[in-house]
Amino acid sequence: MDPTQLRIILVIAGVAVLALIYFFGRPRKPGQGRRKLGQSVDGERVEPSLGEMPDPDAVPAQGELEVGIQSELDKLGAAISGGRVGAPTPVPPARKGPLPGVRPEGQPVDRIVTLHVAARPGETIHGASLIVAAEKAGLLFGDKNIFHRLVAGRPEAGPIFSMANMVKPGFFDMRGIDSLQTPGVTFFMALPGPLPALDGWDALLPTAQRMAELLGANVLDEERSVLGRQRIAHIRDELRAYDRKYESNQIKLR
Repeated sequence: MDPTQLRIILVIAGVAVLALIYFFGRPRKPGQGRRKLGQSVDGERVEPSLGEMPDPDAVPAQGELEVGIQSELDKLGAAISGGRVGAPTPVPPARKGPLPGVRPEGQPVDRIVTLHVAARPGETIHGASLIVAAEKAGLLFGDKNIFHRLVAGRPEAGPIFSMANMVKPGFFDMRGIDSLQTPGVTFFMALPGPLPALDGWDALLPTAQRMAELLGANVLDEERSVLGRQRIAHIRDELRAYDRKYESNQIKLR
């Protein structure tokens, strides 16, 4: 179905739901709706008779919604939050099965490589812009409510690297993402990972640089100093040495 037609259908459905809400949820006039057992409309007590049953056609009390109407509201809300009807922020949809970015159980962590993407002095990064940039950079929202880069075709291998909020507790609350303002985000790569360390770095660095470009921010090293060519070369040398040592240890274990 054409996206424009889908939006029109959903908007019409929304209008219909609002009309139903108005009809079924408006304040009751005196005598309207279901009366309580043991009390008449004018306040005089009426004793309930044996076997008296509630009127199935009675209008729900103010503030209540019929199950069918509530179901339609839920569907409309899900459509809007999924970014299909003019939602300001493309909130990642609910997923079936395991969340992306789960590290294989029992895999130890020897080292963590960190980069930061920080807003310029006096500025902040807004949540809506962050979500759009993360999507363009190929990141997926998943495990621990943070973003991850996965190996194509092997999501079960765990994240190559992840992106968290620089501000504690580090995760992203998608329910309030539009109001988020953060000084930056932190990229981290836990080693060993699904790729050799140097290959992981060659995926991490351009992603952080792309995010910085999209957000008008700066890439910083683990000490939160501006990341320069000399530091990049030094990190690559360290990770190359890590790969040699890790490969050697794996050969010994075999």
